Amino acid sequence: MSKKQKKMLTRIVITIALLIVLQFIPVTGLVQLGLYLAAYLVIGYDILRKAGKGILNRQIFDENFLMAVATVGAFALAIYETSGDYNEAIAVMLFYQIGELFQSYAVGKSRKNISALMDIRPDYANVEHNGKLEKVAPDEVGIGSIIVVQPSEKVPLDGVIIEGSSSLNTSALTGESLPRDAKEGDEIISGCINMTGVLKIQTTKEFGEYTVSKILELVENSSSRKSKSENFISKFAKIYTPIVCYSALALAILPSLVRMLFMGLDAQGYIWIYRALTFLVIKT
Repeated sequence: MSKKQKKMLTRIVITIALLIVLQFIPVTGLVQLGLYLAAYLVIGYDILRKAGKGILNRQIFDENFLMAVATVGAFALAIYETSGDYNEAIAVMLFYQIGELFQSYAVGKSRKNISALMDIRPDYANVEHNGKLEKVAPDEVGIGSIIVVQPSEKVPLDGVIIEGSSSLNTSALTGESLPRDAKEGDEIISGCINMTGVLKIQTTKEFGEYTVSKILELVENSSSRKSKSENFISKFAKIYTPIVCYSALALAILPSLVRMLFMGLDAQGYIWIYRALTFLVIKT
């Protein structure tokens, strides 16, 4: 777990502990509000900061802005109703941060797996030339070339064993824990580790077509591409967030404005602000 994840976990634990303690402390009024605001800021200060930066950068409508408006609105509802129930606002932010923690953990684990996978990329190939071995880059080796793989070295290119036998560690490619025996005439794929004997291999694929290259290409492309569902959610969020915010704003202003024009300003006009806040919290 990274430092950032540990910090977030600590904030989540502190917030949960504060919520539990506040259930047993007999305080009301401004003192109660102040204590709940402290718990809210512990779990949500980074979201509020990101929402503020988004407003300053004119990139307002994102999940941070929506979370900030919804939770502040929940606080406003509790204050308007004088109920003293501020748990909803904090709970919304708390569950959001728990989700972010799980997502961060999953992404971090995927990156570690990708980093481990990068270790299977071969650094060089031993090409036999005039009876001597020369270390060259794998992309300089053509189809039909003879390469030599010594014990503890990675197989740099796909090919067929033309001389020698050995045990191969293929765990990085297949996940198999037991070594696989290979002998003359067997096909061999790049990325596995030669464990015992010396092997002479005739290459059958070029650098861009060998197994490790294909695996790494798929991994790298998958990290930069989004699934259809992710693309839909991203597009939907960009439309949904401003619709909810503008609808709440219209609900707060238009009915009150109509009442003010035709009936004069009265206490009933403010009820639409309350309803707008309720609408905003529910839709979030």
